[in-house]
Amino acid sequence: MKLQAVFLFLFISLMSFSAFCQDQYKIVNIGFYNLENLFDTLDTPGKLDEEFTPKGTKLYNTAMYTDKLTRLSTVISMLGKDVSPDGIAMLGVAEVENRKVLEDLVAQPLLKDMDLHIIHYESEDFRGIDVGLLYQPKYFTPISSKPINLPIYNSEGEKIYTRQTLYAAGIMDGDTIHILVNHWPSRRGGSASEPLRMQGAAICKSVKDSILAVNPGAKVIVMGDLNDDPTDKSLVKSLKAKGSKKDLNADEMYNPYVDFYKKGIGTTAYQDAWSLFDQVIVSPGWISDTTGYNYYKARVFNEKFITEKSGKYKGYPQRTFSGDSYNFGYSDHFPVYLSFVKKL
Repeated sequence: MKLQAVFLFLFISLMSFSAFCQDQYKIVNIGFYNLENLFDTLDTPGKLDEEFTPKGTKLYNTAMYTDKLTRLSTVISMLGKDVSPDGIAMLGVAEVENRKVLEDLVAQPLLKDMDLHIIHYESEDFRGIDVGLLYQPKYFTPISSKPINLPIYNSEGEKIYTRQTLYAAGIMDGDTIHILVNHWPSRRGGSASEPLRMQGAAICKSVKDSILAVNPGAKVIVMGDLNDDPTDKSLVKSLKAKGSKKDLNADEMYNPYVDFYKKGIGTTAYQDAWSLFDQVIVSPGWISDTTGYNYYKARVFNEKFITEKSGKYKGYPQRTFSGDSYNFGYSDHFPVYLSFVKKL
């Protein structure tokens, strides 16, 4: 049944793409995927990765790691295929232990033809998980990249060692674009953790504003597992992201996932409630360009084959582990992506 679902998805995607091509548009997909604890099996000094080792509580071994890579590559190979035969052009990722696991991922047979390249920096996160950016060089040529440390502090003034924001700038078919890949602090601690994500959002806005100060029409993307929903303060107040393209002010951003959230669509679930933490948000330059790429549509990739099939978690993303038992899953998050079009 799983194989039939994949073939059906590819058939529908091909038909949709063929119809779209008749209008003579060029299309590019840019997305984000939290890979849920993509660790290797080695115990790395200075990182809290012991549970993801053969001697750890999860008895994590090479067979599990290999299966995880196969499953993730299956999903990534399908992203964007509904509108483009090349799939996803750029993909921000989170919860990766190091560059090596990304190298192993892009080397998977299903991804080899995509020739995915990697931008990655080690972060200060106490668990040792990072963000990264995968890209097809036929679509994107990097100009510069850097990690942005988040000087985030708790109410006691103590620094929170969390994931860095990855900044990358480059050329996409003539358009200069700027991407910020994030994994903001978790909701551990309840409402007391909200200011931490607001600080993360404020840092992203500061970077975005500095780019737009030089070029008001600049194309900026803020993406990631933001650990907040589209209507939470970090997005609405700190980042100034709104769910409408109409009357978008210069200092605001457009968040297409507001509508998804209001319709009850999420990317991760907990205690019978859906959250839409994974988002891709764009600056006004992606809305009003008359010659380059413009925003076309958004998607949450929630195909049935990556969901739990039965039990109380039926319909949830099929996670890798259930407690300490290997669950033969993909991730506890659904991937998301935006499609951008350029008229030929």
